[in-house]
Amino acid sequence: MTFVALLKKGNKSSGIAALSNTLLAVIKGIAAFISGSGTMFATTLHSIADATNQAFVFIGSALAEKAPTKRFPTGFGRVVNLFVLIAVIVISIMSYETVLKGWELIQHPKEPDRVLLNVLILLAAVGLDGAVLVKAIKEIAHETRSDAKGLAMIPAAFKNVKLAAPPTRLVFYEDIIATSGAALALLAIVLAKFTGLYFLDGVGTLLIGFMLFGIAIKIGYENTIGLIGVAAPKVIEDRIADTIFSDPSVDDINKMRIIQEGRQYHVEGYIELKRGLSLAVADDIKFRIRDRLLADPDISDVTLGILETDGITDWKPTPEE
Repeated sequence: MTFVALLKKGNKSSGIAALSNTLLAVIKGIAAFISGSGTMFATTLHSIADATNQAFVFIGSALAEKAPTKRFPTGFGRVVNLFVLIAVIVISIMSYETVLKGWELIQHPKEPDRVLLNVLILLAAVGLDGAVLVKAIKEIAHETRSDAKGLAMIPAAFKNVKLAAPPTRLVFYEDIIATSGAALALLAIVLAKFTGLYFLDGVGTLLIGFMLFGIAIKIGYENTIGLIGVAAPKVIEDRIADTIFSDPSVDDINKMRIIQEGRQYHVEGYIELKRGLSLAVADDIKFRIRDRLLADPDISDVTLGILETDGITDWKPTPEE
């Protein structure tokens, strides 16, 4: 598969977010240079970080779609976790710079210039970042097969985000911070201008820096465990078990392991079939179940062994966390 063909399979949310944040970074940077606003500088760094991260993640999500090879038989699903971790490093650096700028402005406050320009740009930023956030919410609903519609998609997105692909989770978390950060910057600039409390510009900058740091920790943790190799969530385990038990010849699941790599799952297990089946018939049943599981677009490979039932129930679903 060519690189261009791989890019077409990249995560749409991260690609759109990278383009929109590049545009926002340029606009905000010009406004920060003209006005000298610290909060505008902070939100400019935030947009630069977002654009860089999401470009990295988009490329990573595309490379993760590369087909398995002889050298890498399980595929490249974890590549996207590696790229997201690179993005976390960028977020952390931007967070540090933003906190330093905010602390400097608190110690040496100054009146921001061109307030109207800043307000207009930040209003546009809230709108654009909000649109990307809505796109990420819809992507979460699609990836997690949620049937929520309208405003119900918002709580559903927070509930199901851990089941979404790593790039979609990154865009979702980052744009929550981007949208709220732009709104916070807008509030800080307006309050500083009309109250004369110019240190509020620094307070807004500092808060944006802390929010960036918090999201870096959360995303970093989630992708570190993903890079190591983590068990599938309970909802995925239940879905796979239900598919296996839907075959009338299956009596029990002796053992099963499901590993998540990127947005794909690898299934390994032993299933117990009813007594009295010939080896040929048992093989046919095994391949039938394997094909049903592989029909799920989230499952990349399945390895099943077959046993005759011992009459003892072994399968116990993972308890709720």
